Amino acid sequence: MADRFPTPFEIETPPGAEGWQELYPYSVLFSEDRREYEESQFWFQDGVHLPTVIPPWDATFYEYAFAGLGQNNTRHYVIPPARGVDFRTLNGYAFLSPVGVDDPAEIEARVPHFMERAGYYYEHWNELYDQWMVKIRELIGEMEALHFEPLPELEPLEVITSGKGLGSGYRLIENYHRLLDHALKLWNYHFEFLNLGYAAYLDYFGFCKQAFPNIPDQAIAKMVAGIEVDLFRPDQEVKKLASLAVELGLDDAFAESSPDAVLAAVNAHPQGARWMEQFETSKDPWFNFSGGSGFYSSDKIWNENLELPFEFIAGYIGKIRRGESLERPVERVTAERDRLVSEYSDLLASDEDRQAFEAKLGLARTVFPYVENHNFYIEHWSHAILFRKMRDLGGMLVKEGFFTEADDIFCLKRDEVPEALFDLYSAWAVGTTPRGSHYWPPEIARRKRILEALRQWSPPQALGKPPEVITEPFTVMLWGITTESVNSWLAAGADGGGGLSGFAASPGFAEGPARVIQSADGIGEIEPGEILVAPLTAPSWAPVFGKIAATVTDVGGIMSHAAIVCREYGLPAVTGTAFATRTIKTGQRLRVDGNSGEVTILD
Repeated sequence: MADRFPTPFEIETPPGAEGWQELYPYSVLFSEDRREYEESQFWFQDGVHLPTVIPPWDATFYEYAFAGLGQNNTRHYVIPPARGVDFRTLNGYAFLSPVGVDDPAEIEARVPHFMERAGYYYEHWNELYDQWMVKIRELIGEMEALHFEPLPELEPLEVITSGKGLGSGYRLIENYHRLLDHALKLWNYHFEFLNLGYAAYLDYFGFCKQAFPNIPDQAIAKMVAGIEVDLFRPDQEVKKLASLAVELGLDDAFAESSPDAVLAAVNAHPQGARWMEQFETSKDPWFNFSGGSGFYSSDKIWNENLELPFEFIAGYIGKIRRGESLERPVERVTAERDRLVSEYSDLLASDEDRQAFEAKLGLARTVFPYVENHNFYIEHWSHAILFRKMRDLGGMLVKEGFFTEADDIFCLKRDEVPEALFDLYSAWAVGTTPRGSHYWPPEIARRKRILEALRQWSPPQALGKPPEVITEPFTVMLWGITTESVNSWLAAGADGGGGLSGFAASPGFAEGPARVIQSADGIGEIEPGEILVAPLTAPSWAPVFGKIAATVTDVGGIMSHAAIVCREYGLPAVTGTAFATRTIKTGQRLRVDGNSGEVTILD
């Protein structure tokens, strides 16, 4: 077994991808001037959020995200053992390196700052969280209000008579800068609560590990389960629409072959208006839901791809017809939660210990809704708006001859867009032809070839020499990077004995045929009783959890979104297996043990 992964400087550029570095900012590239530092770090590929090649403009959210994470850890709340997560791009893929605090004296010096700053948020959590919801909805409104209009032949007369002195060219460039400002503000808001939410959970987690040395990670997580969060609302709205369709006799409409045909059949029905009223209510905002992680402009949004929610509605209609319940097993989950809390509480030696346990568990439950809810408001709803606005801008530049399709704009770095807009603006102002109509089409074509070549390359799971023991809690619980998983990577994969190991993410046992899918595009292939095997699952896949027998993923830890959602839906799950989609084939029979984290290939 190897003792290290290749260094970033040993990785070659894939054939056909020469010049890929030009597609990303200089600051996120591995470089000779930082080589000593970069070779001394352990880097892992972020398969949870960014499993594939990042288009140049899409990298905006990736960079804003990790800057926001770091500043809140380091500059705002001064979290004692952790700074931020350093990030690099290599051959178009995201690699991360957690930056911890190793000096015990420095950790001790950071504690008073953390207690004062984080303590204020914990003491006023509900009040500040209500305030956060107002802020995020106001920001969403400001993003929706942005518009990119073609530059007119002449400015309207009121521009002259109002004395504004500002015209369409100024507004075009100003609105793009506003869009970036909104995106950066969005990611500042994202980590205002998230890091503290994790910190509270980790404090509770650490107490449990110390008080109950043999407690499984899964038992700790299950004691925080059974809490309603907004991330489940899209699925609830789909169930509501399915139930209403059956009640109104509209269920046959969902056998139609396309969303347009479904809507035509519904509108032609005497009860169609009632269903359409509920559809419009559900759709805004709950169908601003991405079929992927929300970090890619190519992710399909329910609102813009109605075949996704309509397929789920049709599936739920089938369950209703068969007399099956659509409800999540909330009572079973909460009963198991309460049983565990009672039993572990009884194991504690003193009332003081029980009070500490109850306080830490109570805080973990208080903060938990944000840990999931932010995902809908930021990565799904807000990103859907921002990508749509960028697509509007791209469509405008198509009309000006800069691009051949609106999505070409995502092939530009964020700081190149103002150059293209100023080219258009200045030529329009003077009355001449912009260079962009000649410059960008061949350049976009070149960049698309590079991106496609990068997609054909398989990145290593990690770079550099791993630490002897991986203890950084975010890395373990969210990304699923542990000493054991890293050793498995170094040993080059599966054990060859018909099985895989991962995190026991959600309890239960299941056997059934595998269905291997790589993205949301494969969801329609899933048959009842199959075991879903995927690189990762997105929250928007929740409607299939009532159809499948279990879930197995390549990436993610005990607190990944896949793990949390599976627990809430009572679905056995093993996450972070690393090699499931490469080892398992569709149709093979599997046994999934969500209690031990073992996946057995029975064929």
